[in-house]
This record gives sequence, C-alpha cells and structure tokens, in this order.
Amino acid sequence: MIYNFNLGIGWASSGVEYAQSYRANIFRRLGAKAKFIFTDMFVRDNIEELTANIGFADDEIIWLYTFFTDQKIAPCTYTLEDIIRQTDGRDYTLTDNGDVKKIIFEDKGDFWSIYMSKADTGKVHRVEIVSRGCLIRKDFYTYTRVFSEYYTPKEGKAHLYQRRFFNEDGTVGYDEIIDGEDVFYRFKDRIIYSKEELVGYMVSGLKIKNGDIILIDRSTTIGQPILENKGEAKVGIIIHADHFSEGATNDDYILWNNYYEYAFANYGAVDFYVAATDAQNILLRDQFKKYLGFEPAVATIPVGSIDEFKAPAAGRKSHALITASRLASEKHIDLLIEAVALAKDFVPDLTLDIYGKGGEEDKLKKLIEKLGAGEYIHLMGQQDLKEVYKEYFAYVSASLSEGFGLTYLEAIGSGLPIVGYDVRYGMRCFVEHDKNGYKLPVSDDMGMAEKTDKLARTIIRLCCTEKIEQFRRRSYEIAAGYLTVEVEKKWKELIEWAI
Repeated sequence: MIYNFNLGIGWASSGVEYAQSYRANIFRRLGAKAKFIFTDMFVRDNIEELTANIGFADDEIIWLYTFFTDQKIAPCTYTLEDIIRQTDGRDYTLTDNGDVKKIIFEDKGDFWSIYMSKADTGKVHRVEIVSRGCLIRKDFYTYTRVFSEYYTPKEGKAHLYQRRFFNEDGTVGYDEIIDGEDVFYRFKDRIIYSKEELVGYMVSGLKIKNGDIILIDRSTTIGQPILENKGEAKVGIIIHADHFSEGATNDDYILWNNYYEYAFANYGAVDFYVAATDAQNILLRDQFKKYLGFEPAVATIPVGSIDEFKAPAAGRKSHALITASRLASEKHIDLLIEAVALAKDFVPDLTLDIYGKGGEEDKLKKLIEKLGAGEYIHLMGQQDLKEVYKEYFAYVSASLSEGFGLTYLEAIGSGLPIVGYDVRYGMRCFVEHDKNGYKLPVSDDMGMAEKTDKLARTIIRLCCTEKIEQFRRRSYEIAAGYLTVEVEKKWKELIEWAI
C-alpha cells in the first residue's frame, strides 16, 4: 500500500492536490494500491465533494477525523425530509432561501438553518440549531450524521467547546474537547492530548508494514508523528515548491521552505525525496551536501502528466490568451491583467480568460472594472480545462514562483506557446526562449511597473511573430517527455526500488 499524506483540500485546490490527483491516476494504471490521507478539519464542505471534484475515488480517501469511526467517505445523500422527521411533531414554518432552508418553530423562537450540499443542492450538508437566540449545535451529514459541534454563549459569541464523532449506527466514536487553542480527544480507552498525537495514533492504526510506502506531500505539523509511527515502511518527501529562500541563503546558512524544514532536518528518518524537475533534483542534492554533509536519494518525477496531445478541430481563437491558477496574490494575476490592458492598444482583438478560484477574486473583478476591460478580460471560474486549452492562441503567466507548473504542461500539451517570467522551475522546464514562447528576465529589484511593461511588450511580440506554428510544434515536442506512459515508468521504478 502507498499512503499519501496531505493537510487540506478546497474547491480552489493548489497544485499539491492536483499533483496528488495525477499521481492517483498513475497508481491506478500501475495497479498500485494507494490511499490519500487528509488531516485538516472540514466544516464548510463535505470532504468527499472536494476530493471527488478533482478526480479521487471515495475509497482512496482517508480522513483523520472519521478514521476512528466506521463512517465511510461518501457524498451527501441526507435529505430535507430526513431533517424534517427530526422535528418530532413540533409546529414549524419552512422557509427556502436557495442553498439555505430554515425551519422556524412556533414555540420559544427556536429555528434550524439547513445548509445544502454545494455538489448536490437537493441534499443536506449541515444543520445549525439555534435555541432562544443562541447557537447550541451544528450537525454534519453525509449518508448519516458524521459529527456534531456543541456551542455555548461566551462574551456575546457562540463558543465551540466540543465535537462528537459518530459511528454509522449513531453510537459515539470519540469526542474532541476544545478549550481555545488547546484540544484533547477522549476515546473509550484513552485520552489523546494533541492533534499531532492524534495523527500518530492514526498512523499506528494503519498497520503499516514492510513493503508499504509513505509519501508526504506536506509535512508541516504532521511530519513528526508520521515518522515516529512509520514502522518499517519506506518514507518519501514530495517537493512541490521552491524548497529554500534564495534571499536568506548564503555560503554558511540556508533557509529552507517551512513546508520542508522538518523533513530536511530529519533526513535520517527519510528514505528518499522526489523533485519534479532535474534542475531542482541537482540543486537539492548539492545543498544537502554543502549545508548538511549528507547525500540524499532524490528521484525526479514530474508531478503531472498528460495522457495525449490535444488539438482543436477547427482554428484557434485569434489572439485569445488563457491563464489558469488559484486566484492568489503570489500568482500576480493583477499584474497580468494590467499587462494585457496595455497590450490591447496594439493588438485590438486581444482577449484574456482567467480560470480558477481564490481569495483575490473580488480584487481582480474591481481591477478589471477600473481598467474598463470587462469586454475582453474575463474571470471564468473553476473548470476542467483538458479540452479548453486547445481553443486558445497562447498561455500567459505572471507567476514569480513555480515548483513545477502543471498548467504550463497542460498548455504545451495542447500546442500553446507560453509567455512568462524566467523563474524556477516551471518556465525553465516547459519554455525554450524564442522556440516555443518567451521567458522574461526578472529580478527582485524590478518594480511592478517595469515587470508589467515587459510582459505587455512580450505579449505583443508573440502576437506579431511569424513563427507561431513553429512555436506550436516545439511545445508538442517538449510535452512528449511528460506523457503519462513516461511518468508511469518513473513511478514504477521508484516503487520497485522502495519495496
């Protein structure tokens, strides 16, 4: 069995979760049994909806909090009628506000707010119970009640003091007692005094044996309990981002990325590391030798792959640009929007479609409105892009940091040239300057105005080049090294070595 550990997942998932989804597909093709374990608490959404959304099968998922019960990972199937049956004959009025229904009882002013599943708005995700104006409980459902949260008034606010996790038949599996930042977990036969200890208890309960493999995608807060309870399994750390801070590193000291600091410091308990590119592999091994005096085993395996090349049935949209990422500040979508607005004066039919969701969405909407760019720059939301890239003229990015760049790979697999900043590691893997796109030199001392101007000028250059078909052919050629069959071979070799 291959156990893959991560923290959280969301509707606007990061490259880490998409990399895991690609890996799950490869493991299925190889016939390698795998589980993907998430350790964050999910209250706004059913974890099944989040994992299924990017391609995981329900039986591949383990959630820390239901591991100690007999609850299965499953979609929401509990209905409004199931909730109404719990009213026990009390008189009530039902109101409907779309995704939120409300049962208002005629006595005492009590009411229940019923939040429907985002994946299936006909099914119930949670019910918030208010009595005499105070929130007292939240019940969370899939095919039955999974857990409840209990609240008490404190300083004018609802204070969460307990979660109770249930078995399928309604019996109590265990309790989580919450006192501010402090928590402990009460089982029938033991008390566990921290979440880290709970993770360790779960790992020990997996009955990991010789021949099993543990892959850790994020080690923050969970690395120690995993390594302490790994048994005879081989452990690998997946490197998803730039693993160190260049500005805070000198000949005597290196500042590791905090996602990997624990896993690097405890290299003696780690059997191998996996980098997404040869460039990062070489750099990581050189740094280990220089700063730690140790030579680690590092494999290069891309965190993504493409099953086949994509091409449009007819022509591509003229001068239509696409970008895809989380709408997060580090992706610098605002800079890209401003660059396209500048380039529009020279390329009249230029358009930009931005795919993805994230915390910057409202800010980006306002920027588009401010620039008067609503007719040619569009926020497209989260979509499956496998058949979308091929319709576009080119892919553009303003990101200043990429561990790999899954969207770059998907773009060149659809024959798109790419324009972006020359930063480790994605651009250097997928773009050969003036052969299938343009890499813009960038440095920390460059101001945003200069970065924007350079990007705008380069977009114009791409739109005017007579070599666009040569660029497309070269993108396909580079993408050939990332076909799923090639990545499968790398994983197969690593698995055989590890076991």
